[in-house]
Amino acid sequence: MKKDQLQKNKAERNKTIAISNEEVLRLKQKILTLNSKAQSRDILGKIINQDIFSVLDLLPEKLVDLLFIDPPYNLTKEFNSNKFKRTTAVRYEEWFDSWFSLLIKTLKPTASVYICGDWNSSAAIFNIMSKYLKVRNRITWEREKGRGAKSNWKNCSEDIWFGTVSKNYFFDSKAVMLKRKVVAPYRDSEGKPKDWSESENGNYRLTHPSNLWTDITVPFWSMSENTEHPTQKPEKLLAKIILSSSRIGDVVFDPFLGSGTTSVVAKKLGRNYCGVDIDEFFCCLAEKRLEMAEYDKTIQGYTDGVFWERNSLSEQNKNDKNRMVLASGNLLEYTKI
Repeated sequence: MKKDQLQKNKAERNKTIAISNEEVLRLKQKILTLNSKAQSRDILGKIINQDIFSVLDLLPEKLVDLLFIDPPYNLTKEFNSNKFKRTTAVRYEEWFDSWFSLLIKTLKPTASVYICGDWNSSAAIFNIMSKYLKVRNRITWEREKGRGAKSNWKNCSEDIWFGTVSKNYFFDSKAVMLKRKVVAPYRDSEGKPKDWSESENGNYRLTHPSNLWTDITVPFWSMSENTEHPTQKPEKLLAKIILSSSRIGDVVFDPFLGSGTTSVVAKKLGRNYCGVDIDEFFCCLAEKRLEMAEYDKTIQGYTDGVFWERNSLSEQNKNDKNRMVLASGNLLEYTKI
């Protein structure tokens, strides 16, 4: 475990999740290591701390309903005690195929698969997915973070490739509607809102999800989900994928779990989960987040069964207050009766 300072002196508003040495010793007891072929009951609700190559042959077959993969991109990057080195496009694709081909047997015939990548690794992802799955779409999501570049375009987007094992798969678009402010509030001949609704908090329209996501916020220090993991994905991003492509009780699997976002969101949304990561520290961090999810089911940007635009927290809070006032009024009327 490389982390020297597990608990840092943080500013009052810094909500980054940290773990103490004492917590690490306790959380390590929850982590699983596989030495023989596992049954589903052995690994569901668990985090496996191993290299992915040592686990693949030990996982149950036809277990997974939703596979989410956020592998190392073809970049030189440190992940605490581990380092991934950039290589040629051909060698990256060969490395990708070497483990992805072994994951296929874990998928149910109705399973869906989502794989993250950047512009430099997307070609390899498409090529490998095409060998084993039916590629359905490519989602591009906007990162508002990113350094500028003098001789190239600023890199502020990433891809998520979507595929399925067969033509028979689950997808619920109504579970991932996006609530947007109405810029042009058109009305019908009777003066009523056309495809939008008005309220004292503003005018909004529920829109169907597209493959261009501009409502995602990358975790940072003032967000309660933030960790020290260098490539942490937002809970909101995982919520969109899990809600659209799995049912309550389905099995969600992540072979590069990192700080645990996939399992945490799966737990919050009532799915079964399992994840693998090579780094013990990040496995402990994920275990702590899973404990926190026992009493905190909130997902930033997801309220009342809909997703909200970025930077709309104050509007969401107004909506919550009005709902509480309405509920109190109804309770008062009930008490009078």
